Amino acid sequence: MTILQIYVAPHPVLKKKAEPVTGGVTAGLRKLMDDMLETMYTSDGIGLAAPQVGVSKRILVLDIHQPKGDTLTPAERRTKPQFFVNPEIVQSSQDLRIYNEGCLSVPGQYADVARPDKVRVKYLDYYSKEQEVEADGLLATCLQHEMDHLDGILFVDHLSTLKRDILMRKLKKFTKENEEDLEKTHVL
Repeated sequence: MTILQIYVAPHPVLKKKAEPVTGGVTAGLRKLMDDMLETMYTSDGIGLAAPQVGVSKRILVLDIHQPKGDTLTPAERRTKPQFFVNPEIVQSSQDLRIYNEGCLSVPGQYADVARPDKVRVKYLDYYSKEQEVEADGLLATCLQHEMDHLDGILFVDHLSTLKRDILMRKLKKFTKENEEDLEKTHVL
């Protein structure tokens, strides 16, 4: 598998709306999803959308169940990977959940974001089979966060202008201070 470059805000690819996958899930798209998953594990993430690796397609991968630890290999992190092609929220709850979100495209920055606590999502799976999942808690938050990427939205776009500006200034400083480490992990 290949470790892909993760683009960091404010890169323009992150603001572009992704195109739907047509013609089903091909071997090439499965390879992309496998590479995205490996990239996500290597970067210590729990979700990754295709636009974050420069591919403007409506694809995302998740694994919210992975164990944590600095000494774990990507293979040891892999527990319950999930693949979503052309995901679409078909129902969401009125109840909100606040979660302190971070993002591989906004490294080192976190903020509380309120999102619907439960969502129903339809999608194509790894083998192009139509699926539907009812998600709550962390899975619902992660799905919505990654689906935002497919529409060119970052979690910081849910913040007030003042909070977003402060966070983006911190990101710029963080990126400059950690440029060498970010390049080593393909996050730039």
